[in-house]
Amino acid sequence: MAGNVANATNVGADMTASTTLDVRRATDRFHSRLSWLDSWHSFSFSNHYDPSNTRHGLLLVSNDDVIGGGGGFGTHAHSDMEIVTWVLNGELVHRDSEGNHGVLYPGLAQRMSAGSGIRHSEHNGSQVADVRLVQMWVLPDTTGVKPSYQQVDVNTELDRGGLVLVAAGGSAGADAAVTVHQRDAQLWVGRLRDGETVSVPDAPHTHVFVAVGGATLGADDNDAAALSQGDAARLTGAGPIDLRAGADGAEVIIWATA
Repeated sequence: MAGNVANATNVGADMTASTTLDVRRATDRFHSRLSWLDSWHSFSFSNHYDPSNTRHGLLLVSNDDVIGGGGGFGTHAHSDMEIVTWVLNGELVHRDSEGNHGVLYPGLAQRMSAGSGIRHSEHNGSQVADVRLVQMWVLPDTTGVKPSYQQVDVNTELDRGGLVLVAAGGSAGADAAVTVHQRDAQLWVGRLRDGETVSVPDAPHTHVFVAVGGATLGADDNDAAALSQGDAARLTGAGPIDLRAGADGAEVIIWATA
């Protein structure tokens, strides 16, 4: 899976130890297609495997899924993983072996900590309309914890503009909508208006995914990277960098991790 790679001064350079920016285009992702599911995987997943593309920092999975009406994932097991699901349109119904039941919709922050072991199912809440979601898995900093579930509506915060801290662990968890068992991970989401500019959180590894619309990463036109829907940028020790929404705005999902 080839990406467009850049260092601080040369867009298109080969990846080296100094690489800070790796752009992955939407169509370069792994693709799975079933009768009820259209799924694009940013990293190795299921029977798709590339040893050079298994994670970015602590982020192991970022699946961009469209589930058709009446479709869904039957009950299956997870352990020792922090799983965050972000719905872009439609509704997703969650049920798990701990007795949790949630209906996920756009703007609802949701987290499931698999811990010592949990079984859950996820189904489209409609028999007719599609649901589109991004499901993301992050390694925990503590294994064997008691499984748990959390969901919080953040639509009011998103409507104010800028980036919203949707999920975080450690000391940052107090300011996040939901908490994860990973002190070195933060998830930010923004629904950016036409031309709105935000500063991408600086971290050893930052994953910027444009879920809807388009955006430009970088303030310098000579080194800026244009990102369309489904594109992602993997930043490694990149330092401060701006992200500017395109003419149609953008919904962006950003992980900042160790």
